[in-house]
Amino acid sequence: MTMNKNVSTFVGCDKEYEDSHIVIFGAPFDSTTSFRPGTRFGPSAIRAESIGLETYSPYQDYDLVQCSVFDSGDLVLPFGSAERALEEIYQHAKAIVDDEKVPFMIGGEHTVTFGSVRAVYEKYPDLHIIHFDAHTDLRDTYYGEWFSHATVLKRCYDLVGDGKIFHFGLRSGARDEFIFAQQHNYIEKSTCETLKDILPNLGEVPVYITIDLDVLDPSNFPGTGTPEAGGIGFMDLLNSVIHMSHLRVVGMDINELSPIYDHSGASTALACKITRESLIALSKNRLR
Repeated sequence: MTMNKNVSTFVGCDKEYEDSHIVIFGAPFDSTTSFRPGTRFGPSAIRAESIGLETYSPYQDYDLVQCSVFDSGDLVLPFGSAERALEEIYQHAKAIVDDEKVPFMIGGEHTVTFGSVRAVYEKYPDLHIIHFDAHTDLRDTYYGEWFSHATVLKRCYDLVGDGKIFHFGLRSGARDEFIFAQQHNYIEKSTCETLKDILPNLGEVPVYITIDLDVLDPSNFPGTGTPEAGGIGFMDLLNSVIHMSHLRVVGMDINELSPIYDHSGASTALACKITRESLIALSKNRLR
């Protein structure tokens, strides 16, 4: 398909659609947020503040300008309907996947992940998901709602099935959710130290990575809607992203920045850096 380049792009991501391997898009949606809203402003904040970054990563010795990344801008989503918003996200991600490209979505609340995962799963039915989050997100319904930031990983599980979701950093949720994760998925509570142990088992299977930034400790990342004490640090998350660079990643998202809760801008700066490092890691993998 043909996509028009966004007027304001994430720093270094100004390649043409036809020439790109990765396609960025924003999903500014937060209508199912159960505590503090504001993640709808995350995608535009990350894009705008990325100008403060160098395109070069000293961590990976690689430059974002070497990567083939197209920024298609933010979707226009209906704030009042999760179902309609997810359908719009699905259609956009499907167009990207159908063109043999990798969708890279910036949220928005975590609900948006399901729309992208659904599109990727249809093309790659053996999809595995690596999930970083403070929260389990495994409720079957939440206040009677099927689609919510508290149910999104359960909806993903309904697609991919047993043994294909790997949770890291979890430290909040209902007891039944933790039991479900232990019985049906892989779970590491509070940290991500065992990530390196499970990566060899993934081999060449298609992988979708979803990062809820509240996996970070609020002392590192206060700018989020549902902060949970006891999280991982920036370097833990960064090293995890770099460790995953050899995987066959077919889709990715980063979500849950709510910039209005950190007026210093530090949380947005962190989100920008994780975005840069993720884009570079995915690009380096393709060139191996």
